[in-house]
Amino acid sequence: MGDVKKYSAGEAGSVALGQGGSLFEDGTTAVTANVVAIQFITDSKFTTLTPKNSSFIGTAGGNGDAIVNTDIFPAGMTIYGHWTAFTLADGSVIAYLG
Repeated sequence: MGDVKKYSAGEAGSVALGQGGSLFEDGTTAVTANVVAIQFITDSKFTTLTPKNSSFIGTAGGNGDAIVNTDIFPAGMTIYGHWTAFTLADGSVIAYLG
């Protein structure tokens, strides 16, 4: 979790509030970005969700099972972590960058 220490308390709060930027995705285009939170606008599923390292959900062998395209994330839910890429199988999200 070494990346957590690269931000001061004020900077971390700004990142958490989306001041690092965000993007809206509602298709199946692969997204490559430094994502720190994902807010689900509609019920959504991932084809891929690539964590920065095994401390974050996304692949087996890290913190739990791999995310597969049958796992549904409900509208209104937000997950926090650190991902380097994702592709939606279905749904729409706002991805917060950091």
